Amino acid sequence: MKRVAATLLLVLLCITAQARKVYPLNEGWRFFFKSENTSDNARYVTLPHTWNTDTEAVGLFLETTANYQNEVRIPAEWRGKRVFVKFYGVQNVATLFVNGNYVGEHRGGAAAFTFEITDKLRCGDKNALLVIVSNNSRSDVLPVSTDANLYGGIYRGAELIVTDRTAVSPLYFGSDGVLVKPTSVTPERVEGEAEIHLTSSSGEANCLLTLDITAPDGTRVYTRRQRVRLDGRPASVPFSVDDPELWSPDHAALYRFTVRLGEQQVLDEVSVRTGFRSVRFTPEERFTLNGSFCAIHGVTLYHDNALEGGALTDADYDADMACIRDLGANAVRSAVMPHAQYFYDLCDERGILVWAEIPFQRAPFLGDMGYFPTPQFEENGLQQLQEIIAQNYNHPSVVMWGIFSLLQAKGDDPSPYIRRLNDAAHRMDPTRPTVACSNQDGSLNFITDLIVWQQEVGWEKGSPDDVAVWRDLLRRNWSHLASGVCYGEPGFPAHQYNAVPPVSRTNWIPEQRQSRFHEAYAKNLEQDSLFWGVWVNNLFDYGSARRPYGVNGSGLMTQDRRERKDVYYLYRAMWNKRDTTLHLADKRHRLRDTERQAFKVYSSAGRPQLRINGDTVALRRYADCQYVTDTMTLQGTVWLKASLGGQSDSLRFRIDCAPQQPLLGVLRQTTGR
Repeated sequence: MKRVAATLLLVLLCITAQARKVYPLNEGWRFFFKSENTSDNARYVTLPHTWNTDTEAVGLFLETTANYQNEVRIPAEWRGKRVFVKFYGVQNVATLFVNGNYVGEHRGGAAAFTFEITDKLRCGDKNALLVIVSNNSRSDVLPVSTDANLYGGIYRGAELIVTDRTAVSPLYFGSDGVLVKPTSVTPERVEGEAEIHLTSSSGEANCLLTLDITAPDGTRVYTRRQRVRLDGRPASVPFSVDDPELWSPDHAALYRFTVRLGEQQVLDEVSVRTGFRSVRFTPEERFTLNGSFCAIHGVTLYHDNALEGGALTDADYDADMACIRDLGANAVRSAVMPHAQYFYDLCDERGILVWAEIPFQRAPFLGDMGYFPTPQFEENGLQQLQEIIAQNYNHPSVVMWGIFSLLQAKGDDPSPYIRRLNDAAHRMDPTRPTVACSNQDGSLNFITDLIVWQQEVGWEKGSPDDVAVWRDLLRRNWSHLASGVCYGEPGFPAHQYNAVPPVSRTNWIPEQRQSRFHEAYAKNLEQDSLFWGVWVNNLFDYGSARRPYGVNGSGLMTQDRRERKDVYYLYRAMWNKRDTTLHLADKRHRLRDTERQAFKVYSSAGRPQLRINGDTVALRRYADCQYVTDTMTLQGTVWLKASLGGQSDSLRFRIDCAPQQPLLGVLRQTTGR
């Protein structure tokens, strides 16, 4: 068909003196479900793609198997070249065939992977690609337990890589093949080595390698040439940079490392970006970056939005980064698995710290098991850990590797396997600490370098202020641990206290309940020196087919990014030091059913003035950036206005004490479905 020919007519592309060429492979894919039995009705799709946002799947979350087909014309001039195909993310098992020949299988949707397809291609002819993709739950592919939707499909981009016979290897755990490893970082000098993975089918014993380092301003600051062996082992090239610009959240200085192979002719060339910084975590100093204390204000970020599902584009990541910056957060936890390389490039450029974790977790469902003591499970976890570290090693924003999340030491003890993963992470990267997120007691909390305690004290019973009791016990008994804390509970903007649910209150979670939880936790934990970091779960609501509304509502913003909940402004007031925040809480609570009322204002610039129906009302400071009134008796229509320093926020609502009728259909309004 003309569309396929126009999309991937690679025969028209000529090979220049630069040996490596990279061609996007995102257009012209024909998609159909395996259950359709034939490709006769296949749909054309563009990567990134997930079938869980197709019109045929509206209202459903499909765990199934599907086929992606493409046709690529390979130029005759590519004879003697090597050809690789790289997928940046397939959820979660992918099997590749070229011209009907099996190439390989990759298990895990967390990271990129690359296959060499040289010997399967017909140069000067059309070539058929088939990728069989499954997102069915399996006990040998992590994650085996999660409440986040795993959106099936080739949910990130793909590309063809064409190289000479000798090249920097695209096959080293799906990475660029160049890992920059500083061994000493000071303001006066950086020393280290570049670990370069090579591959060759030329039969040559060695080749000449050139390493250039370019400073953030484009100036070349280091060059080294050395002859390296082509024996399958990585080459190690030492380097040093005097008077370096160190990377930090306030100064995101990035250097470029360029590797060239060959003498008279360039056989291959690969460039990567990185930054130089030193990272240290201790119970006493908490977190220091380049020797200076840095308070971590982090948010947990999942992997979807309401429109694209999990097939996020660069524009989606740009929009999410704008929200992170506006909130004032300086750190992101990549929940369940890493985000796309584009997002981590943004974190490098904007100075956002990253906690990247492997998909080893247990969701809060009684029937789930987070750990299977089988060789297949354990090897898959190790493989995904190595891929994640190799692919994200050069990002200075990534400061810790997450080993597990919310596991339970019940039944088969996962501790020996956790130690195996922890040791593997240290061998592969001794410069970054390991971290785990835990909501359980037990020995598994003492394996990783850092531990983050996920708390929900006062949510199901008691008061959220009871978290202060837990905090004091932790300080008394476990202050020698390098502890962080994370927390978060759901709240839906369409759920307000005056609205009576039509059937049961079991899943009726008003926004005000979420606000009360966060207000108390922020008051008791935010400024406490016991914790090296505070992480809020989550920045956005995320898709969860296992939840009653098809969404986990614990975000500071809704899944469609259209509504900022009250708690968003609470953290903006505390964290954003660039912009002033003044926010009256409960503005969606327009119809109230009691005369007794109290009001809250979040302010980053001190105590605001509050007027109620024109009269000034006293505000008292409840906690940092939180101001409240005493309870008062009001009737009828009420108008509020908070003001401070030229800014203002207002609210008008009505008090109606008559019995309210059930609001039919309000649950549907909660999610817009």
